[in-house]
Amino acid sequence: MDFGPYLLLASLEGAVMAAVLALTAVGLSIVFGVMRVVNVAHGEFFMLGAVFAWWVASWAVGHPAIGFVLALVLAPILVGLIASAADMIVLKRVEYDPERTIVATIGLLYIIQQVTLMTFGPEARPVQPPFNQRLALPWFEFGENGFEIIWPWGLGTTSYKLFVIAAAIAILLAVWALMSRTKLGLYMRATQLDRQMAQAFGINVERVYVSVFGFGAGLAALGAVLIVPIQQAHYLMGGDPLLLSFIVVIIGGLGSLSGTVVAAVLIGMSDGVISMFFSPTLAKILSTLLVAFILIFRPQGLFGKRAA
Repeated sequence: MDFGPYLLLASLEGAVMAAVLALTAVGLSIVFGVMRVVNVAHGEFFMLGAVFAWWVASWAVGHPAIGFVLALVLAPILVGLIASAADMIVLKRVEYDPERTIVATIGLLYIIQQVTLMTFGPEARPVQPPFNQRLALPWFEFGENGFEIIWPWGLGTTSYKLFVIAAAIAILLAVWALMSRTKLGLYMRATQLDRQMAQAFGINVERVYVSVFGFGAGLAALGAVLIVPIQQAHYLMGGDPLLLSFIVVIIGGLGSLSGTVVAAVLIGMSDGVISMFFSPTLAKILSTLLVAFILIFRPQGLFGKRAA
């Protein structure tokens, strides 16, 4: 097989990763943008979404699609409720102080991780996809007879991976509509711009914070539910999503949703291509170096606004 088909396969794998990473990073970006909270436990909410997806799917009977749909609905809600409770019990008590919230969310990280280990065990848990048909992909090239369509052996993907990409796009559009077209989104944007002014206009900022923290965790869990039929669920799977989400948010600009999505596509696609042709470790190293250059030459990120 020529280089081109390999690149196409790598790009498709990168697109799947970018789709899930965009959901996870947007949740982190919303939490920071509105609350100014650096949520170090964000990766563990991702992990909880995957574990809950396995748990819900394992109890469902009948076609695998039934369990998957139930997990897609219930897992983000459960994770969102846990995150909202954590906000009221922990973050509110430290008054959302930037330094203390970092320490508090580190504590949440270890609590969630160890409780999950004690409850569900250390084993990796598979979730059966609702559908997973193998789809052959064509390749286009100019040969001796002019423009030709060929079907190289092994060049293909699955219907579920294409579904993950489409579902992530639909969810991100729904998040954009929520932020820009609804009253809740207006309250969130007003709180982000000026907390004191929002309170003066009668907005219940504490309720907004609870909703935002739960919503951000729910988005991470939603991404985990989508990816867990491809990657198995286990209690240590929150590390990479957390690292990559921070990389994406820093590159895109803290609090910038459009920048977060663009950076997620950039990191996800490059990670997929580099991982296939070289190694996953090299992909993480290059992403970290990119963050270092961004912090040196454009600290506010590609789409962030410089502080006045």
